[in-house]
Amino acid sequence: MTTRGVLYVHSAPRALCPHVEWAVAGVLGTRVSLDWVRQPAAPGTWRSEFSWQGQAGTASKLASALRGWQLLRFEVTAEPSANAEGERYSCTPHLGIFHAVTGIHGDILVPEDRLRAALTRSRHGESDLESDIAKLLGKPWDDELEPFRYAGEGAPVRWLHQVV
Repeated sequence: MTTRGVLYVHSAPRALCPHVEWAVAGVLGTRVSLDWVRQPAAPGTWRSEFSWQGQAGTASKLASALRGWQLLRFEVTAEPSANAEGERYSCTPHLGIFHAVTGIHGDILVPEDRLRAALTRSRHGESDLESDIAKLLGKPWDDELEPFRYAGEGAPVRWLHQVV
């Protein structure tokens, strides 16, 4: 079963750009050449977008191949398919990696056991429910990545979410 998705490299130091391409090529099993443009939100870094197609699970392989690289900010999305939910991975140097399952409209689907655990922690005074739900939805990652999502120097803009 195949799916498709997008890799958004929001910021990478110039020296890391070829390594990102090699990592993506290793996962996809084909030569990859990304179009890099300057990232105005972090001078000295570069950004790129890459549409991919592969087997279900490719998004997790891409995220695993790129995670842990200092100074790299990225997101990987995978569209839902007949046999698999969609996925979204977000990664920042400060927060690490976030994973969410997404539905056909791009909404984050939070498993009920994670919601129940957040309610239990809140009832016992161990955490703040609003904070826990924000983390389950990836809000800290969205907050940190939002300035990097804006394209610069003529690059295309793809909004990952819209709050209404």
